[in-house]
Amino acid sequence: MSKTIAIAGMGWLGQPLAQKLKSLGFKVKGSVTQLEKAISLKKNGFEVYPITISERGVYGNTQDFLAQVDDLVVMIPPGLGRNTGSDYVLKMSHFLTEVEKSSVTHCIFISSISVYGDEQGKITENDFPHPENESGRQLFQVEQLFLNSACKCSIVRFGGLFGGGRQPARYLAGRKNLTGGDAPVNLIHRKDCIRIILEIIKQQAYGYIFNAVNPEHPSKADYYDHRSIELGLNKPRFSKSNQTEIFKQVDSVNLNTILGYSFSDPL
Repeated sequence: MSKTIAIAGMGWLGQPLAQKLKSLGFKVKGSVTQLEKAISLKKNGFEVYPITISERGVYGNTQDFLAQVDDLVVMIPPGLGRNTGSDYVLKMSHFLTEVEKSSVTHCIFISSISVYGDEQGKITENDFPHPENESGRQLFQVEQLFLNSACKCSIVRFGGLFGGGRQPARYLAGRKNLTGGDAPVNLIHRKDCIRIILEIIKQQAYGYIFNAVNPEHPSKADYYDHRSIELGLNKPRFSKSNQTEIFKQVDSVNLNTILGYSFSDPL
């Protein structure tokens, strides 16, 4: 009998993850915030539930979504980039209450390397996070909620995401006087994101923290120069960095030692 995987948040990463799981014989459930999107995904053969999470509570058939689920993947972003004043911790505590009411026993919470501060320099999972912005602080608090919940949970901290039409070089093309040109990039392709999540599910590797970042760290200036040329875009221009400036470089110990995972595609 195939396992049932639930994906809370079937967006840019959740949909291709669902397709891959389905191709491997897993039964897949998903949640989205919009009814129209749920209807569209149902037409493509997925069991999808419209669920809204707010500071007041969770709305939708959450227990039906979580019923008979073996592993839950939570990829609901904080959405705090524009200083909305939103309380992500409160929202996710409501959702976690629903999870703990259900029969779900294993969970993957998708987080971000934004829980680490730039001043921390070179970092692995062995380093305690010191977030520098509100989004990172709230994300780290939510990580703790999930790690300390009744559900056995692994945390995956993704670096900057690219692939599937998303190419960071397009955002910086032609811009001038950019800072941080000497900073190392901390990126991960969507294909690797999916493979890492699949390995956690397959190996039942729960109770861990994984920094999911490609081990290649060219400087931003070199990386964006190269990518801009490849895409036929105007190269961005970076101003000189302060020689004493510390830059964040995120690496992983646990991907290899726990999952035996290695990145096959060059950055």
